[in-house]
Amino acid sequence: MGDAMGELSAAIDHLDTEDVSEIPRTQLAEQLLDLHWQMARLQAQIARRTGVRLP
Repeated sequence: MGDAMGELSAAIDHLDTEDVSEIPRTQLAEQLLDLHWQMARLQAQIARRTGVRLP
């Protein structure tokens, strides 16, 4: 889980330091989609390790 958390943190930090007005919309959408999938993978890892299952 440490690797996924590190990747998620790095992605958030990367987006936080960028001026989004300078990023092409396509690239911004790709970055946000990647961030979404990283968050989903992290949530799935947490669920597996804690025994939590979605209904």
